[in-house]
Amino acid sequence: MGFPVHRLRRLRRSEGVRRLVRETHVAVGDLIAPLFLCDGENQRQEIHAMPGVFRYSIDAAVEEARLLHRLRVPALLLFGVPPAERKDPTGKEAWASEGLVQCALRAIREAVPGMVLIADTCFCEYTDHGHCGVLNAGKEVMNDRTLENLAQTAVSQARAGADIVAPSAMMDGQVSAIRRMLDTQGFEYVAIMSYAAKYASAFYGPFREAAHSTPAFGDRRQYQMDYHNRREAVREVQLDEEEGADILMVKPALAYMDVIRAAREAANTPIAAYNVSGEYAMVKAAARNGWIDEKAAALEIVTGFKRAGADLVITYWAKDLARWLEPEPVETVKPDAGSAKPSGQTGLGRRKTARVEGEKH
Repeated sequence: MGFPVHRLRRLRRSEGVRRLVRETHVAVGDLIAPLFLCDGENQRQEIHAMPGVFRYSIDAAVEEARLLHRLRVPALLLFGVPPAERKDPTGKEAWASEGLVQCALRAIREAVPGMVLIADTCFCEYTDHGHCGVLNAGKEVMNDRTLENLAQTAVSQARAGADIVAPSAMMDGQVSAIRRMLDTQGFEYVAIMSYAAKYASAFYGPFREAAHSTPAFGDRRQYQMDYHNRREAVREVQLDEEEGADILMVKPALAYMDVIRAAREAANTPIAAYNVSGEYAMVKAAARNGWIDEKAAALEIVTGFKRAGADLVITYWAKDLARWLEPEPVETVKPDAGSAKPSGQTGLGRRKTARVEGEKH
């Protein structure tokens, strides 16, 4: 039986009713905040292409971690951005015991013991050529040689206090190589969040400014995925799960919600969606021009990731979202004296709640 018995608008009439029947929820506990690390002291360098995002010296990163922890953001994803003079063809700074990520792990662990610390495990920020591994004479990334360095880097990060290591190089076998090395070195309880389906994407542009990681030649399409392919992503996800990944990531996210859904259906492990720099920067630019409501757009985008099947969202909006998602006090509105309640109206929806921005249409 259809209309007029069934009127779907009944459950859309007020914010209270809409909240009551809402299918998808975003919580602060779902969020992971990326953090870029640089040399120096008291450094907070804003990234031009990513307004509101900064490179932090380790002392400043500790303060940012404290703030995020107070806002109940549960986890950080750390990226080191060393100066050019510390880069070389192999990216050995990535596994240095006094590297930026390793020092930040120790400092944040001591200052904010409750924060979950995730270390990005890759080389594009550390190599002088900007690629994600060791090159051969033909300037191709050598897969198996790079696996050794990835495993070495993961162990150094675990030793410094990482709860989770996150290999992002898209080398075949990277999860199994890291899992095997972590286990043999006594870090069997350090988890792996694999960049399982990481696509070669135009949406990484602002990140490369942030991390100083633009390739000196060519591109990364020989090892990152072709964005035309979805079934291949399912194979990547399944292989990484078999190799021992504890969390599987899809990157980017906004144009890849079908891939997030496919990953969710193919795997039993938690799924993370990386809301990448270009996705963030587009909304920021439009908002600055008055073309879009940033808060409403960000909430809608992140809810879309969750609706597609993501359990976790890595996003540069983590701090803002933590504030936006905090529940606001509810004030009861008293009816006017002598006014009668319309027939059939319940008390639902009679509370004064904050209107969600962007709902006018």
